[in-house]
Amino acid sequence: MRYEGPIYRPPSEADSLLIQATIGCPHNRCTFCMVYRGGPRFRVRDLTDIEADLRQAREIHGPDVRTLFLPAGNTIAMPTEALCTVCRTAHRIFPNLERITVYGSSPFIHRKRLEGLKRLAETGLTRIHVGLESGDDRILRRIAKGTDSNQQIDAGHWVKAAGIELSLYVILGIGGQKHSESHARETARVLNAIAPDFTRLRTFVPKVGTPLLEDVRNRRFRMLGPHDVLKETALLLTHLKISTTLTSDHYTNYLNLEGHLPKDKERLLSTIATALTREETSFRPFFIGNQ
Repeated sequence: MRYEGPIYRPPSEADSLLIQATIGCPHNRCTFCMVYRGGPRFRVRDLTDIEADLRQAREIHGPDVRTLFLPAGNTIAMPTEALCTVCRTAHRIFPNLERITVYGSSPFIHRKRLEGLKRLAETGLTRIHVGLESGDDRILRRIAKGTDSNQQIDAGHWVKAAGIELSLYVILGIGGQKHSESHARETARVLNAIAPDFTRLRTFVPKVGTPLLEDVRNRRFRMLGPHDVLKETALLLTHLKISTTLTSDHYTNYLNLEGHLPKDKERLLSTIATALTREETSFRPFFIGNQ
């Protein structure tokens, strides 16, 4: 298999076969993200190359691959029929395939409309991992996400209506000290409107070479400490009224939280309350990310 540029996958795809379908990110302007700032520029791989990699993977792993993830950073941006072709080809080569997943951002999901998403579901796309980051429109503008909460809600509704699982990612602390409360409340509002299958929590860590790191260094952005992040998390959970699987399976987080809402809400809030009795020095130290 051939790979070009940074290759990232969600922790939940740790056991998935990785076959690169796109290179880079077509947006590549988020102020917190460093992944593709040094290139390469976004492009869709040739379908014959993708099929060749799938066939090589079968030679290596055999026919019983069950889960497939298609990097890179925004594979839903592929032309719909091209991505449908990849899904059909993957199912032909791996007849026992149960799951095909991609990264996708709300603007590019929105361009697919419900009809395009239904075609993708029919050919085997089963889950989309989406960086919601925040439901607060002021924060979304500040981090140059290229979307707003209304578009996020529409995109989420269409993914679910198409029969595709939706995994949304929230960045704790991305509003800084100034907007922590509104970040929690507005993000809960958007999550409640969408009701994703999975809600995955990440904690903001400034990354090398990003505008947001410069804002941190120049004190234009004041980061949250461990206790404030946990309080923000508790506020978010308190306002969630939906059924969703909540995970915080990432090295950036101060606390591991796993459960299903609403059933486990009180247990998770109790876990946070206990963690808030610890000294802040007992949590992971501040660091600047390089990946």
